[in-house]
Amino acid sequence: MLNQQAVQYGEARSVIRELFEYGNQRAKIVGRENVYDFSLGNPSVAPPPQVGEEIQRLLREADPCALHGYTSAPGDPEARARMADSISHRFGADCRGEELYLTAGAAAGLCCCLHGLCNPGDEVVVFAPFFPEYGVFIQGAGAVMRIVPAKIEDFQIDFEDLERTITPKTKALIVNSPNNPSGAVYSRETLTRLAGLLEERQREYGHPIYLISDEPYREIAFAGVEVPWIPGLYRNTLVCYSWSKSLSLPGERIGYVYVPGRVEESKRVYAAVAGAGRMLGYVCAPSLIQRVAAACCDLTADLSVYETNARLLMEGLGEMGYQCVAPKGTFYLFPRSLEPDDMAFCRAAQALDLLVVPGSGFSCPGHVRISYCVPTQRIQRALPVFRKLAEQYGK
Repeated sequence: MLNQQAVQYGEARSVIRELFEYGNQRAKIVGRENVYDFSLGNPSVAPPPQVGEEIQRLLREADPCALHGYTSAPGDPEARARMADSISHRFGADCRGEELYLTAGAAAGLCCCLHGLCNPGDEVVVFAPFFPEYGVFIQGAGAVMRIVPAKIEDFQIDFEDLERTITPKTKALIVNSPNNPSGAVYSRETLTRLAGLLEERQREYGHPIYLISDEPYREIAFAGVEVPWIPGLYRNTLVCYSWSKSLSLPGERIGYVYVPGRVEESKRVYAAVAGAGRMLGYVCAPSLIQRVAAACCDLTADLSVYETNARLLMEGLGEMGYQCVAPKGTFYLFPRSLEPDDMAFCRAAQALDLLVVPGSGFSCPGHVRISYCVPTQRIQRALPVFRKLAEQYGK
């Protein structure tokens, strides 16, 4: 008999991917310009030119056998040392290369953390709304997902619900700030209170509770918004990072897990992360792009268009009667749907070739996600369609 859970995941693609594929098929019929696709979080800005220049330099100058060959499983030592220097000077951390485990993006990093930390029956707490694949990753590691409902007024943490959710079985919590899909950024006050609660529960239960910080959107924060460095606030923090969004390299699959030396039994935790990578068959992160990321790790793509797009959508949709908490980062807007059934609302939008993702997929019904990492012209052309949709609901 096949693994039924694997069959289920393989047969049921995420609603995000389903919409994206629908948009591709629809574009063949009505033309790409007539499909207003806001489904997928695929960066719409080019990588900084230094990325291409470094790729060309390496192809021209490096030993091709070394460049395209295996690195050590945790990653090339020189690349990790360069990345660690960047983390140290950017965040005032004392990061060393041997504390970084390079991965094929943040998703692989999350899987390594969960498989390395969790035993069957352990619980992992997530905060709605959250990236739907968290459930797949957690269940795949044999753990149980516990959801803290969304605090829809500001998408900060609802601590009353969190205090009820943490139990002696809690092994880890996943935080994602800046957040997909809400665009919220957890404030220093929120994170300090979270750290205090976890310290209290660790003492009560007599075992570590790990905070896994999922940070692919770290650099996409709007003017004046602070994104606190979580390892500086809570000792048992593991960081999962990706250059997918900051350097606009989602398809190149490069990121890391950072296990700070101040984590309790950090060397054993690092060994667990690396051992999980081995069990999952992650031989090493892509070799060429390890070196490229190391050379460009202090750079970002031109991310300013995302704030421009956010402002344009917020102003336009607000005038039409849509309600939304203003995003403080990422490239997602998460307005309330104009009827309680967000799935039905998204079908009504789809009938107008307007593709937005139902909030139910992020465990936050009654909302929709608009991914505005698209050319600004698409937003401008889509606003009349959003208005037409609102008029169908009497707005």
